[in-house]
Amino acid sequence: MDKMSLPPARLVDIGLTDYAAAYAAQQRLVARRRQGSPADDIFLLTEHQPVFTLGKRGGRKDLMVSEQFLAKRGVGLIQIERGGLITYHGPGQLVLYPLFHLHQAGLSVSEYVFRLEEVMLVLAQHFGVRAKRDERNHGIWVGDNKLGSIGIAVRHGVTFHGLAMNVEIDPEPFGWVNPCGLTGISMTSLSLELGRKISLTAVKEQLPGVLPDVFDRKFQLQTETIKNLAES
Repeated sequence: MDKMSLPPARLVDIGLTDYAAAYAAQQRLVARRRQGSPADDIFLLTEHQPVFTLGKRGGRKDLMVSEQFLAKRGVGLIQIERGGLITYHGPGQLVLYPLFHLHQAGLSVSEYVFRLEEVMLVLAQHFGVRAKRDERNHGIWVGDNKLGSIGIAVRHGVTFHGLAMNVEIDPEPFGWVNPCGLTGISMTSLSLELGRKISLTAVKEQLPGVLPDVFDRKFQLQTETIKNLAES
C-alpha cells in the first residue's frame, strides 16, 4: 500500500498506567492488528507508574540494587521481549507505543527506528534542546547524556513497544542501574537540560503536529482508558 493512501492512525492518550496493564493491552492490540488493516493502526501515548523493564537480552546484571530494595519503594521489575537491556519508566516520561504493520506502512525496521528518534529530536528542538543521534546506541542524546530511549519488538510484522523520552521524570532511579546496559553515562530530561520545569502535558500537546510529518500520514487524537481501549 502506498504510504500516502494510508488511512489515519489513532493517537490514543491512555494517561498514567500500570506497566503490566499497558503491556497486556499491547498484546491484545497486536493480535487484533494482525487480523486487521491499516485502519486499525494505533499509537498509544502514556506514562507509567515506576517500573524497570528487562529486554530480551536480559539486563539483570545492570541492576545495582536488590529486588527487595525496589519492592520497598513500590518499583516493579518486569521481563519483556523488546530489544535492549534494562530501562526505567516513571511518571513524567513520555512513552509512545506504535502498533502498526511495518510492511503495509512501507517501512523497514531501521527506517522505523530512525523515525522514532526523529519524533523525539523534533520534540526536544521545539523546547529549545538540541539533541542528536548516536549510531552506536539507539535513542537521542544531549552530549554524553541520554534523553530518550528506544526499544521495539515486531510480531508477525506488527510493531509494539516503542520510545520513552524523559520530560520531568525523577532522575534518582536511573542511578540504580546501568541505563540500557551502558556504563559511565547519565540520563537527562528536558527539564534538567533547560533548568526549569517542562510539563509532560506541554510535550504531549506537540505530538499531533509532529507525528503526521514524521510518519507521512494523518492522525486522529482521542483519550481513552486502557480498559475501554482493550475491550473496544
